[in-house]
Amino acid sequence: MSLEIAGPAVLEPGHRSPEPTMTAEPKFKSEFLRTMRDRGYIHSITHPVELDEAAANGRVIAYIGFDATAASLHVGSLLQIMMLRRLQQAGHKPIVLMGGGTTKVGDPTDRDSSRPLLTTEQIQANIASIKTVFAKFLSFGDGPADAVMVDNAEWLDALGYVEFLREFGVHFTVNRMLSFESVKLRLEREQPMTFLEFNYMLMQAVDFLELERRLGCNLQMGGSDQWGNILNGVELIRRVDQKPAFGLTTPLLATASGAKMGKTVAGAVWLNADLRSPYDYWQFWRNTEDADVGRFLRLFTDLPLAEIERLEALPGAEINEAKKVLANETTRMLHGEAAAQSAAKAAEAAFEQGGLSDDLPTIEIKTADLEAGIMLAALAQDAGLAGSRGEARRLAQGGGLRVNDKAEMDANRNVTSADLVGGVIKLAAGKKKIVLVRPV
Repeated sequence: MSLEIAGPAVLEPGHRSPEPTMTAEPKFKSEFLRTMRDRGYIHSITHPVELDEAAANGRVIAYIGFDATAASLHVGSLLQIMMLRRLQQAGHKPIVLMGGGTTKVGDPTDRDSSRPLLTTEQIQANIASIKTVFAKFLSFGDGPADAVMVDNAEWLDALGYVEFLREFGVHFTVNRMLSFESVKLRLEREQPMTFLEFNYMLMQAVDFLELERRLGCNLQMGGSDQWGNILNGVELIRRVDQKPAFGLTTPLLATASGAKMGKTVAGAVWLNADLRSPYDYWQFWRNTEDADVGRFLRLFTDLPLAEIERLEALPGAEINEAKKVLANETTRMLHGEAAAQSAAKAAEAAFEQGGLSDDLPTIEIKTADLEAGIMLAALAQDAGLAGSRGEARRLAQGGGLRVNDKAEMDANRNVTSADLVGGVIKLAAGKKKIVLVRPV
């Protein structure tokens, strides 16, 4: 393994910190950085020697920010949550920063267009919904290593704009801000970036400074697309408060085939159970590509590394057993032991025994609509088995669309109440996606 590790941040205003350079594998002293390295979390670090010393000889206080653009986080955010979990497991203190303030602006990173602006009420409702997930992964409380959750609206909402610019704007140059990848890519693609979005990176830097002053936070973590934003905060603290501050980023996660992590034909893989059932969540992990099994076991489970090495070395079709372990462990961590066992049993009944289970995902349709007949392609799309009717037709032509375990080559045929078996219709796409259709 080789890591990208940045040198010390330059403190003079207007100067750019050195870009990360490839180095040999570092020999960390701290349990935290050793774990992060061995499990594959590290992409870039600022001041790695200083951070290692701080983690080995004291308690690091680190944060990751989460904007509230939806009612749930999705699997794409799970890597960041697991970073906070690893931090706490090593005896350090995690801070979950909810972006009640920054969500009002919208992070322009890795986007070609502006996010829709949400109302304060929508943002607060999203935060209330998102909060429930973190308690599954972190221990919250008043102890020195207990996690805390804060909302950056506490300080950002109180900042007058002129005062904000006078106090913090002098520490940032437009030249450097224009050099960041998130800005350059938007401009190179000739996509507009509003002045509101352009201020986001300043607000994120102020978040780090505020958390340093309020809670002693000295480390910000995030995805590698946040590298420039994190550097801003590191340098602001070192320049304004003359205190040590560090940044650590993870690789941007994609599957072995290059797909973006957490995206499926049916949409985002949400973490909240009301948006994605425990069964569907289990199936997402069970469908992991062979080449990703070991990596995902390291990143998303607490299994010992030796056990992971054994599982990823299973030959041929036996790798499917490792995928089941991955699905069980990730589902248990998020939804609990009972939900994980129930999902595994439902999958076994559906795929290995050809049976049905109440835990299979279900869609309800009006009895009258079913009696009149519904085109199979439309029903497959509504059930999330295909992203469009055209995709459903192609799936059927390839023999991958089934009704009650019988392959259906004609996706234009009508599904009716005559297809009911035991009060439901079993739709399947490929070997691993099943949805029950239930009339109401």
